[in-house]
Amino acid sequence: MNLLWLQSGGCGGCTMSLLCADTRDLFGLLGDAGIKVLWHPALSEESGAEALSTLEACCRGEIPVDLLCVEGSMLRGPNGSGRFHVLAGTGKPMIHWVNELAAQARYTLAIGSCAAFGGVTAGGPNPTDACGLQYENEVRGGLLGAGYRSGADLPVINVAGCPTHPGWVVDTLLALAMGEFGAADLDSLGRPRFYADQLVHHGCSRNEFYEFKASAEKASDLGCMMEHMGCKGTQAHADCNVRPWNGAGSCTAGGYACISCTEPGFEEPGHPFSQTPKVAGIPIGLPSDMPKAWFVALAALSKSATPRRVRENAVADHPVVQPAIRRTGLR
Repeated sequence: MNLLWLQSGGCGGCTMSLLCADTRDLFGLLGDAGIKVLWHPALSEESGAEALSTLEACCRGEIPVDLLCVEGSMLRGPNGSGRFHVLAGTGKPMIHWVNELAAQARYTLAIGSCAAFGGVTAGGPNPTDACGLQYENEVRGGLLGAGYRSGADLPVINVAGCPTHPGWVVDTLLALAMGEFGAADLDSLGRPRFYADQLVHHGCSRNEFYEFKASAEKASDLGCMMEHMGCKGTQAHADCNVRPWNGAGSCTAGGYACISCTEPGFEEPGHPFSQTPKVAGIPIGLPSDMPKAWFVALAALSKSATPRRVRENAVADHPVVQPAIRRTGLR
């Protein structure tokens, strides 16, 4: 399978993340799966006329494009011309290249939340008229249109994240190469379900504090960051704490609240990322599938049963009370 990678309106962070994939030889891993990287603007040797020749041959259908990966949002401005981003040396806007190549592609993948939904590039007044490949925020459409289907009759595969996890990209590519990925493997926002059916909350190292509603009150505290520090881990669709980044870390493990970067519109939450908006003292962003009344009742019960160890450690930057040593009596 031939893989062609393009970079548009974004920071290049998803490529940087991909280089941290859990393998010593990324291209060797892809090659073993039968995936040939035709061209990547940051990682390939070819540039200038050589790269342009490859792109033009792909547009004409002379070189098959099995996997079209697009990183970064689509810059449609000014006035729909796309000339805010002209592919260097071609005189042609990137959105035109993407439209032509997507028409040839067997599978089209949006790598990262910018390519999927518009992301950070589309935040604020959005002067560049940035959007995702097939979504504009959470609304289907984007550059390619709501009805777009690739050659394999699939919509755009949104490997969302800011940046996206290298494992999500590699696993999606390998599943496609093995013929083990279809429409049923996408959620309602076009994200691969193998990671989007999880929540960042799953596997979080702070879950004991969450269970007792023992909350962090300031940066560096060990407690749960949902109540005061803006954490959206109970709502964010990702397996960041089940599949740690670089084999060891995640945002919450590093002491920073989950900002729900796999979701459309995460870049404009309407409040500081590190603060939890509340009504009558109750966080607005409750777990995505739990009725508010139940959560309030559970929180009150949990807090009344919080062990001293959990309560005091929650507002400290290191464990100040150790777990008790007791015989369980089990044989």
